[in-house]
Amino acid sequence: MIHANSFPLRLIPLAVVLAGGLSGCSSERQPTTPAPQTMRNVPVLAVQRLDIPDLLEAVGTVRASQTSQLASQMMGNIVELRVHEGDRVQRGQALAVIDDAQPRSAVDRAAAAESAAGQEVAGADSGLTLAQSTLHRYQDLYDKKSVSPQEFDEVKARYQAALAHRDMSRAGQVQAKAALAQAHTALSYTRVLAPFDGVVTERKADAGMLASPGLPIFTVEGLGHYRLEATVNENDLRHVRIGEQVSVVVDALENADLKGRVVQIVPAADPGSRSFLVKIELPADKRLRSGLFGRAQFSRGNRSSLLIPETAVVKRGQLQGVYVLDQNKVAGLRYVTLGKNSGARVEVLAGLQENERIVTNTAELDLNGKRIEAQ
Repeated sequence: MIHANSFPLRLIPLAVVLAGGLSGCSSERQPTTPAPQTMRNVPVLAVQRLDIPDLLEAVGTVRASQTSQLASQMMGNIVELRVHEGDRVQRGQALAVIDDAQPRSAVDRAAAAESAAGQEVAGADSGLTLAQSTLHRYQDLYDKKSVSPQEFDEVKARYQAALAHRDMSRAGQVQAKAALAQAHTALSYTRVLAPFDGVVTERKADAGMLASPGLPIFTVEGLGHYRLEATVNENDLRHVRIGEQVSVVVDALENADLKGRVVQIVPAADPGSRSFLVKIELPADKRLRSGLFGRAQFSRGNRSSLLIPETAVVKRGQLQGVYVLDQNKVAGLRYVTLGKNSGARVEVLAGLQENERIVTNTAELDLNGKRIEAQ
């Protein structure tokens, strides 16, 4: 008869053997970490801080140095527009014609009045000549006691009246000429003239519309002379000086770097933005056009910054990073925040520390997790 307590004792050695065998198998199957792949002759650089120019960048718009909005100086219907946008014009050229029926009638009336005033002066001069000769004869007779004092006084009074009439007629002639000149001036207002050589950039009216003073018809800009009108914050205005030469970048001109000169600082600040308008004269360039976007750079001295080669930057969609080596020389991709370019280098604002080593030229290879052997 077998006892229940003896059965487990007989199975103990077998369980130990099985447990030992299983433990041996599990240790043999445990995976080992493979050594990282090694990339040789890879350029590596230790990041260092360098002094770079500290630039204040002010954005603005390119404007023509000469700009004029042309309007009629009288009220009337526009009967003709002689130019369109893009047309070049010369100083004194008629750009628009206003109905001149009434001004021309006024000129005719003033011309008639001036002619009548001239005839009046001619008659007054003749009357004065006769009165003067009569006075001279009576003066001789009066000296010889041949005429009475009363007769002489009557002749003298007629002379003085003729003289006054002559003076009044001449004054009337002056008034008539002034009225004629004024009528001619009003007639000239029926022509809207170009104030200088330039190009028409905007036409704001059509034939048949009613023109009135203060209502613009055209916008004309001068050719060849442009300036950048940039806004500068009130706290940075101390870095801007009249007459200094500054660098101006116009993106539309393939980021052309132009040398401009500060010619004016508008003394009143914009109460909304707390900024000042700075006008920078630009050099002559046929590619410049009014309305282009530009950036002016003012010097604020130097500042310390981390710079890395542009070739070290790895782009992953909208993100930018660099391969950073750890203590075991294994590269890891780290995303960074970049700033402005400085030649072939770019500023690192966040994500890197000084003396960290980075790969300077990835050649578009995936180096993440690989051991790097520097050149």
